[in-house]
Amino acid sequence: MRQMEAISAESVPTSARQGVSGGLGFDWVTVALCAWLQGGGFLDGWAHNHGRVDASFFTPWHAVLYTGFLAVAGWLTATLVRNRAAGQTWRRALPPGYGLSFVGVLVFAAGGVGDAFWHRLFGIEQSIEALYSPSHLILAVGSALIVSGPFRAAWQRPDRDPMPGWGRLLPMLLSLTFTLSGFTFSAQVLHPLLPLRLLMSLPAADEMMVYLHTLLIASVLIQILLRLGIILLALRRWRLPPASITLVWTLNSLLMCTLDPDDEYGLVIPVLLSGVMADGLRSQLRPTPERPWAFRLFAFAVPVVFYLCYFEALQLMKGWWWSVHLWTGAVVLAGLVGWLLSYLILPPQEPHQRP
Repeated sequence: MRQMEAISAESVPTSARQGVSGGLGFDWVTVALCAWLQGGGFLDGWAHNHGRVDASFFTPWHAVLYTGFLAVAGWLTATLVRNRAAGQTWRRALPPGYGLSFVGVLVFAAGGVGDAFWHRLFGIEQSIEALYSPSHLILAVGSALIVSGPFRAAWQRPDRDPMPGWGRLLPMLLSLTFTLSGFTFSAQVLHPLLPLRLLMSLPAADEMMVYLHTLLIASVLIQILLRLGIILLALRRWRLPPASITLVWTLNSLLMCTLDPDDEYGLVIPVLLSGVMADGLRSQLRPTPERPWAFRLFAFAVPVVFYLCYFEALQLMKGWWWSVHLWTGAVVLAGLVGWLLSYLILPPQEPHQRP
């Protein structure tokens, strides 16, 4: 019986037993198609925020979004079917890391159909409604699962080089950028620019100022959770190449600025500078799981640097009316949130785990 099982196992191709290896080429094609998909999403967001939508589902912005989806869906589906026909099991017919991307295709497709019906039943969403209607949230979940595929694939791929360079990690970093941008897109109402505009339109004595100051503090903390969390996750797995943080944060900020009704791109500059300084801190501190104290110091210092750059840019570009108590408190709070986040991403060893 054992001999028959051995013969049966030998008759199955090695690739079928081990699954499909995607490799960097597969990652690059997927990243390019994901850029098309997410570009369509931000184009649709730009249209909503700039008053370019009408009562129709069939708009140029939706055309870019859904053709991008069809492209990445076709790529993953063709790979799945081809490898299944070659003898792979359904579970192993996609490269490691891309199974959830295919689930994302199904989720996105369901959201797209639901979106068409939702618009027909309830009309086109306006302002904040466009972010949080159920059909759009389904689309956001599906998109996040799709665009994070190259990141998951790189995470699961064994490393032979302890310090992989740009050639190996750039598709992962772009996937990380797309994933972050999906989160910040959904959280754009808590972007610091929104409460700033409201504050600028109200008299200083208005009672709403208290609530808007609170909203601005909340936006500071939410944004650093998203921006820093994605970087700390990558640092737990890799020693990133130079300028990695600058790339991810700057591309994300450029995408987010397209959503600004006032087309304010100047605040990309402090984000770029804070990214450069964060890369410098990473180079000096070398935060790794083997150096938890450096990991936690980095997690505290980067938010402080980020918001010092950001608030200084606001002072130069728009003038600043916050009291010293509020803006310095916001900087310290951001650092404390980053420090606590480091314990979530890199928990301390339990007693039985220590050597």
